[in-house]
Amino acid sequence: MQLSGFPFGVTDWDTIEETEHRGEHGVARWKTRCFGAVRVRRVTYSAGYLADHWCVKGHILLCLEGELHTELQDGRTFVLKPGMSYQVADNAEPHRSSTQTGATLFIVD
Repeated sequence: MQLSGFPFGVTDWDTIEETEHRGEHGVARWKTRCFGAVRVRRVTYSAGYLADHWCVKGHILLCLEGELHTELQDGRTFVLKPGMSYQVADNAEPHRSSTQTGATLFIVD
């Protein structure tokens, strides 16, 4: 990853406008900042959330709160709890997220 073209800055995530993205079940609420080609998000999934698609976008994802279940299209599953992260490259392994209890994530892609 090449990070270039933007100066030092501080983000107060409490001041960022939230957008809502419906899943197959539940809702994801995104607070998003873009820095050149880099997107940074604080995402909160409602309890019972299930993504409505298999994602092929690469991410570096850190679980801040709750519990996130990530399923790969090949059938493998992973559970992230606060302080755990995953990383996946673009077009590497289709994946989708779900949570029974809700989760808050910090995502860079």
